[in-house]
Amino acid sequence: MTTAPALKVEGLSKTFGARAPLLGRARPGVQAVRDVSFAVARGETLGIVGESGSGKSTLARMLAGLLAPTAGCIEIAGTRLGIAKPARSGRLIQYVFQDPAASLNPRRSVRRILETPLKLLHHMPQAAREQRLAELLAAVSLPTDALDRYPHEFSGGQAQRIGIARALAADPRILVLDEPVSALDVSVQAQVLNLLAELQQRMGLTYLFITHDLAVAEAVSDRVMVLYFGAVVELGPAREILARPAHPYTRLLADSAPVTGRPLPAPGTADAGLPDPRHPPAGCAFAGRCPRADALCRGQAPPLERIGDDRLAACHHPLRE
Repeated sequence: MTTAPALKVEGLSKTFGARAPLLGRARPGVQAVRDVSFAVARGETLGIVGESGSGKSTLARMLAGLLAPTAGCIEIAGTRLGIAKPARSGRLIQYVFQDPAASLNPRRSVRRILETPLKLLHHMPQAAREQRLAELLAAVSLPTDALDRYPHEFSGGQAQRIGIARALAADPRILVLDEPVSALDVSVQAQVLNLLAELQQRMGLTYLFITHDLAVAEAVSDRVMVLYFGAVVELGPAREILARPAHPYTRLLADSAPVTGRPLPAPGTADAGLPDPRHPPAGCAFAGRCPRADALCRGQAPPLERIGDDRLAACHHPLRE
């Protein structure tokens, strides 16, 4: 018997700014996410990587119900997001923001921040809330006296722990982690990543981990999905993809990551920017930056196809060992 995935995404797309013709003129939209489909198993961590403008955060916000998709559907444990009531969706999936300080209301104490989902989503009486608040603080290793303090009184790492506790207060099955450690010092990053790993193991959580840091993606992810220009270009086991990329863009990301003792690569064609989102190319979006591109690549967009037993890549000429 096959276990249903924790999360299933089919044909998800998001277009911003499109306008219907007015006086014979239409305004083309910016397609931030393009026909994305994937599934995530229960208890799995899927890392989602790509450079700025690749569509990572737009995808994350659609998954968490913070942004309505233009097309496609999202299912969590068989429940279609968008059809379910907001309270139901909030109990299924929660979002942890990149900037912990900016994501917390500075005028609310930690108690009020954490009580909000307990009241709105679970309608929990006061006595039960007090017990749950103590459990949440213990789960993220914060003292109980933190409840009556305000976000500005905490360090960045502590503020992110509060953000994680707020997400856990909804008792979700899935957490969307949007660059959750990128604003933190390296030593604090390790503490937060260890905390997330411990919570996942203890609570059976499923993670969507958005990051631009390939080292972090490899450390925390079971699989990695690589986005470029809003579309999936490669998907597979984390260590295998990052060690032996099949798509030239994944190779570019791996080679561009700073490594101690290794000089940065010299600028080249691959360092050019993304294509114009209002006028996307007819063929492969990466063709203008790819040293392997030919007429086929420039004229026909490659489909996302299986490469080996457990990998997918959208490339007419995938890299081989």
